[in-house]
Amino acid sequence: MTREECLQVLSEMRLARLACAFKNQPYVVPVYLAYYASPGAKACLYGVTTLGQKVEWMRANPLVCVELDEIESYEHWVNVIVSGRYEELPEPQGLDGGRLPARAEASQVSSARLGRGGETLLAHEVLQAKGMWWEPASTAWASRTHRDPSEPFNSVYYKVWIDKVTGHRATRNGRDASTAPTRKLGWLRTALTRICGQPS
Repeated sequence: MTREECLQVLSEMRLARLACAFKNQPYVVPVYLAYYASPGAKACLYGVTTLGQKVEWMRANPLVCVELDEIESYEHWVNVIVSGRYEELPEPQGLDGGRLPARAEASQVSSARLGRGGETLLAHEVLQAKGMWWEPASTAWASRTHRDPSEPFNSVYYKVWIDKVTGHRATRNGRDASTAPTRKLGWLRTALTRICGQPS
């Protein structure tokens, strides 16, 4: 697949797998990511999570990999792999309790008011366009067995810079579909021809 075809698949994705590594130990988790590219800027993937192992590991080693696949059938699938770099987005400044506004209010908050957190608001808006974008982060946080019940839900917004992207697509070619049975049964046709002669 070309780079453009890979980016098109990324722009339509929801669920992917994020791989990071620390001290030669890989770690892979399912995540919801949203593709974003502005004119003249490098493309990236936005995500949100909570503090935990993957954030700690990506802070220590920002080189990450994202894998996405769409499988319709055994002979019809797409796979895209991104090699990139993790970058944590700053907490927005100037908002009540540091919380991001609801989608309806988001456009009313200027990047200048948020200061360095302006990109965090952008990530929030881009992610909200995807259904269930908050699910993995909130589920992981709620299921932590050693979590203090009074612990607040602190989200970590991040992006993965897309340094390299590759992809593969498998589709059953119409020509292959029509010739495959002939090739598979060619030995049988040859044997029957020798035994019975040419069909009239």
